[in-house]
Amino acid sequence: MSPAETESHAITVHLDRLLAERDMTLTELADRVGVTVVNLSILKNGRAKAIRFTTLTKICEVLGCQPGDLLGYHPGEER
Repeated sequence: MSPAETESHAITVHLDRLLAERDMTLTELADRVGVTVVNLSILKNGRAKAIRFTTLTKICEVLGCQPGDLLGYHPGEER
């Protein structure tokens, strides 16, 4: 395993909640943001290692949210 694969983090992603609150599917969000469903799924499931600010900006525009609505920091609950 590479060092990047063994790194853990304490960031949680609340994409499921935001999508449910807006009655939107992951596929619809992917189309509107301009990324693949697979990449959004990786983010939604908390397996993403990073997110581009341009992608984060577009997600926030489409969902009408702030980055803090999408991401949370929970020390002691590393993934």
